[in-house]
Amino acid sequence: MEERKTALVTGASRGIGKAVANRLVQEGYHVILVSHSSYSDLLKITEELNGGKEEPVARCVSCDVGNPDEVRKLFSSIRRLDLLVNNAGIAYIGLLQEMSDEDWNRILSTNLSSVFYTSRSAIPLFLHQEERGSIINISSVWGNVGASCEAAYSATKGGVNALTHALAKELAPSGIPVNAIACGCVDTVMNAQLNAEEKQELCEEIPAGRFATPDEIAEALMHLVHAPAYLTGQIITVDGGWI
Repeated sequence: MEERKTALVTGASRGIGKAVANRLVQEGYHVILVSHSSYSDLLKITEELNGGKEEPVARCVSCDVGNPDEVRKLFSSIRRLDLLVNNAGIAYIGLLQEMSDEDWNRILSTNLSSVFYTSRSAIPLFLHQEERGSIINISSVWGNVGASCEAAYSATKGGVNALTHALAKELAPSGIPVNAIACGCVDTVMNAQLNAEEKQELCEEIPAGRFATPDEIAEALMHLVHAPAYLTGQIITVDGGWI
């Protein structure tokens, strides 16, 4: 029997990460689900994915991917990796001058430093495999254009986009594609803080007239998974024609 490919998905306990993990299992991957703040949810998802199957297709790990030591420990148990999906992220809405040092460091480590730490650990695995892996980063349209009262979030996602471009050039000679998906408004817990009126106003701005579903982002990601390695260094915007 052919060995299953392995994917690691950060921020996999809900929303986009959960949808991506589900889709990857459907595509025949063994998935390592990673989360830090919602580990009980992660356990439940893992049990659902493994339910009724002869062999486990998923395992979960509690890991703060913004902590380099925890990321090293996570990767020390991985022998094969075909896909790294950097999805972990948090938001901060508020005036920049009111943001604390702690808030800044937290969003920077979760949204941007985590991508560096996981990619740094994944690359040696990819290079030692005959079939090279790939990296897909989940970004945001605010990384492209910025958003008022979300300066820190926009900065981290802009950093993810720049890192994606640069790392793709670095790894292209090795046949390892690196791409990102810049999401628009997605119906996730992160956007649940918006009230009904705010959501309606946003929907009126979006030509598609609605938020994306996490499953639609997962579908877009699968197109990148199946794309040739020559498609690299791209920030694919999925926003219903909004930006």
